[in-house]
Amino acid sequence: MMDYLFEISERLISHAPEAVVRNQLAQLSEGGRMIGIKGARGVGKSTLLLQFARMKLQDKKKIYVSLDDIAFAQQGLADFADAFVKRGGEYLLIDEVHSYSGWAREMKNIYDRYPGLHVLFTGSSMLQLSEGLGELSRRAVIYDLPGLSFREYIQFATGKTFDVIPLSSILSDHQQIAKTIWQEIRPLQHFEDYLRGGYYPYYFENPQTYDLRLRETVVRVIESDLLLTTGISPASMEKVKQLLHIISHSVPFKPNIDKLAERMQTGKNNLKAYFRYLDLAGLTRSLFSAKKGISLLTKPEKVYLSHPNIMHSLNPGEVNPGTQRESFLLSQLAPIHTVHEPDRGDFLVDRSLLLEVGGKNKTAAQISGEENAWLAIDGIETGYGNRIPLWLFGFLY
Repeated sequence: MMDYLFEISERLISHAPEAVVRNQLAQLSEGGRMIGIKGARGVGKSTLLLQFARMKLQDKKKIYVSLDDIAFAQQGLADFADAFVKRGGEYLLIDEVHSYSGWAREMKNIYDRYPGLHVLFTGSSMLQLSEGLGELSRRAVIYDLPGLSFREYIQFATGKTFDVIPLSSILSDHQQIAKTIWQEIRPLQHFEDYLRGGYYPYYFENPQTYDLRLRETVVRVIESDLLLTTGISPASMEKVKQLLHIISHSVPFKPNIDKLAERMQTGKNNLKAYFRYLDLAGLTRSLFSAKKGISLLTKPEKVYLSHPNIMHSLNPGEVNPGTQRESFLLSQLAPIHTVHEPDRGDFLVDRSLLLEVGGKNKTAAQISGEENAWLAIDGIETGYGNRIPLWLFGFLY
C-alpha cells in the first residue's frame, strides 16, 4: 500500500499549481512540527498543502495522503505513520482528517512517538476539527484558511499582486492607498464579479459551472460533513437545510427563536445548535451582542450567509444590494478581527470601531455623534474623511 500511496502523492504534488500562491503558504514553514489548516469546504486547503510540498519540500522525504482514500479502511493512521518513518519519512501531509474516526487521538500519538516527523493536516469540516483540537492542545498550531479575499481574487484573475493592507492603515490613509491601487487596476471593474463568483478558488477552474458546484458544496457540507461529525439524525439534517433556506431568503436574518422553533417544529435548543453548526461549517456568520456572553445556546442577533457568492447561488436574482454589501464586509473582517452587533451602525469591530455600510448616497446619520465611526461606501473608487470605499476592505488579508 505504501508504494501505491507514494505514487499517487508524487503525481498530485507534481501537478500542484505554482503560478498563484496565497500568503498563508508561508505560515506552513513557521508553525512547528504539527500544523493544522481548518476552513470551510472548498476554500483551497488541499491545494495549499500540495503547493507547500512542491515548492518548499523538494529535497525532503514526504508523502501526501487523503484519509478518505479507501486504503485507510484497512490500515490505521498511526501504523501508516510508523511505516513511513521507518522508510525515512520526514513530512507527512494529511488531507481530509475528518474522514477518519479517532483522528485526533492518533495524531497525538504520532506527535509523541516520532519527534523527527513533521505533520501537516487539513480537514474540510470545521466542526470535526473544532471538536478534536482539544486533544492536540500544546502540540499543534492551527491556522484558519478563509476563502479568497477581494485582493486575492484580483491576483488570481489578473496576475497583479498587491500587499495586504491592515485595517489601521485603511482608516488613516485610505485616500492615498485607494489611489495607488486604482492607478494600476480599476477595482470596481472586478468587484461585482467577485461578489457573484470568486470567493472559492475552484471558480477559476470553470466559471460557467461555478454556481452548480457551489450548490453541490453546500449540500455536501450538510448531508456529509454535518451528518458525519455531529451525529445528527437525517430528520435533523433536513431541519438544518430548512433553516439555511429560511436564512438565505431573509438575510441578514434576525432570529426570533420562539417563532422560528414553532415554524420549524423543533426545540429552541436544537434550533440554536443548528445555527452553530452552520457557522462552524462555514456556511453562515452569526453576529452576537458585545454586551452578552457567548455560549453554545446563545441566540445570535443577526445571521448572514458567509459570503455573497452563496447568496447568489442559493437565491439567484433576488439578492438585496444592501445585504450583499454587509455580507461582503463581514466576510473580509471576520477572519482577522472580532466583529459584534452594535447598538448603532452595522458592525462593531474589535469592540472599538463602528462601521456603517451603504451606497453612494449613504449619510452618517446612523452613526452621528459616535466616536471612531466610519462609513464603508459601495460604488466609489476613492473616499474622503470617514467615507471609505467598500472594496478597499477586501485588501485586509
